[in-house]
Amino acid sequence: MTSGDETAKAPGADRATVWVNARILTLAPTEGFVPVEDAAIAVQSGRIVFVGPRCALPAALQAAEQVDCGRRLLTPALIDCHTHLVFGGDRAMEFEMRLAGATYEEVARAGGGIVSSVKATNALSVEELAKAALPRLDTLLAEGVSTVEIKSGYGLSIEGELNMLRAARLLQSLRSVRIVTSYLAAHATPVEYKGRNGDYISDIVLPGLDRAHAEGLVDAVDGFCEGIAFSVEEMRRVFDRARALGIPVKLHAEQLSNLGGARMAARYGAMSADHLEYLDADGATAMAASETVAVLLPGAFYAINETRKPPVQLLRDAGVPIAVATDCNPGTSPLTSMLLAMNMAATLFRLTVEECLSGATREAARALGLLGETGTLEVGKSADFAIWDVERPAELVYRIGFNPLHSRVFKGQISKGQQVSA
Repeated sequence: MTSGDETAKAPGADRATVWVNARILTLAPTEGFVPVEDAAIAVQSGRIVFVGPRCALPAALQAAEQVDCGRRLLTPALIDCHTHLVFGGDRAMEFEMRLAGATYEEVARAGGGIVSSVKATNALSVEELAKAALPRLDTLLAEGVSTVEIKSGYGLSIEGELNMLRAARLLQSLRSVRIVTSYLAAHATPVEYKGRNGDYISDIVLPGLDRAHAEGLVDAVDGFCEGIAFSVEEMRRVFDRARALGIPVKLHAEQLSNLGGARMAARYGAMSADHLEYLDADGATAMAASETVAVLLPGAFYAINETRKPPVQLLRDAGVPIAVATDCNPGTSPLTSMLLAMNMAATLFRLTVEECLSGATREAARALGLLGETGTLEVGKSADFAIWDVERPAELVYRIGFNPLHSRVFKGQISKGQQVSA
């Protein structure tokens, strides 16, 4: 497989390059939500070395090669911090079932849902899985995304889970993108282990995690804590092994009911708890105490026609950071647009424009443990940013089905090929 994503180094990639005549929204927590007018951002060796008003540009950088942004809005590149981007096949038939009235639980209990993706996924090689995922990844990148989290979870066997993670790692070599992997073998129980969750964890989940860790394939450990998946006690076994290996954890929690998964995950110092439609005050308090990010997934809420919304005001009052992601997956969120995810978060969950944009950048980075590297435009961080043909930041949330990306910069390089051209 060859790469279709050609990248051109920014002018003077090893020397400083300065993007000027920009309106820069840094999204640094101390800067406020107002773009800096007539601003500049200087990059050297892929790192930000200056960001601020052009008039404050140090003398040593004033002679550097410049890129004129034409007064366009410049923001941190977007981050999709919750996806199931690698999978085989599709589940359009289940979409029809839900239109006919079937619930998510009914589809799953009838042998559909997650399990129906297992056969299609396991039928593909690592390279075939990566090839199938590329169109989805390219769509995200073309909207200014720099970083994508990808979960396993459709293998449900040791080799199947490892192959998904291997495919995710391969994608990073085929595109200019930062890939973060999550081991999600505790996603569903395969047919042969029906009614024997404990055996599945012992036989597949835990030894598979050991192998994934040994192969350097796993950045975090995830699970689906729900009545149709795994209990709190079962997930503790998985998290205990992750802790022993020194791997951070996260959890699909409180999507369909309140099992106390978010509270349990917070006690393990989870980076995030995701979905959270049924989160209660105790869970929110625990998340705030552990600085666990709430990742909201409006695509899944929309696709399964859910009626109970995440308790956004409860999260705000508790001081829980809020991120937004696509949850791209074949069954319950076939969404590959962070711009649309932000619009849905605003329209369906009533997040503010600032919450949506910070949730798709700064808080998404926090949810992946990457806030020291990316997510805001600050000196020392990776030069990952997007330049937009918009007047107001609100346009990035307000528009539906419109992509105003002018150009995307990743680690100081302007992306070409599969990306929107400059």
